[in-house]
Amino acid sequence: MVQMAQEAGLEFNLDTLILTNTFDAHRLASFAKSQGLMHKMTDRLLRAYYTESKHIGDHATLIDLAEEVGLNRDEVTKMLSSSEMSDVVRADEQEAQDLGIRSIPYFIINKKYAISGAQPTQAFVNSLEQIIEQDGPFTKGEEQNGAVCDENGCEIPEK
Repeated sequence: MVQMAQEAGLEFNLDTLILTNTFDAHRLASFAKSQGLMHKMTDRLLRAYYTESKHIGDHATLIDLAEEVGLNRDEVTKMLSSSEMSDVVRADEQEAQDLGIRSIPYFIINKKYAISGAQPTQAFVNSLEQIIEQDGPFTKGEEQNGAVCDENGCEIPEK
């Protein structure tokens, strides 16, 4: 995994990373999504965890990281000291369980194709080319089967 990360231009320091419960980090990412900063927050959390070996289960660390990406420190502190966003994370966990997801990373495309595990870039390219060939292109902001995608990801309506 370290070698694959290096090939993708990433630095993973798995020998020094701090194993922790990431539930609150997931709540923070969900909170950031509500503020339009999900991608920045997720990127920052991943870099903090895998590259910088920061303790992303620690509220003080999470608050500092959130402030770095532009979230309001007081709002994040209040959110983390409550149960806010817990239902969102629990719903994501339930959906993953329902779909049989047992590992990360795991990508679901068009609600019918899955790519599991860390794969070489070419595996993603090949998979996406096959999906586009079968389903046609899916463009930013386009609505398809009730899903709407933008710079913050895709919102798939509840069934």
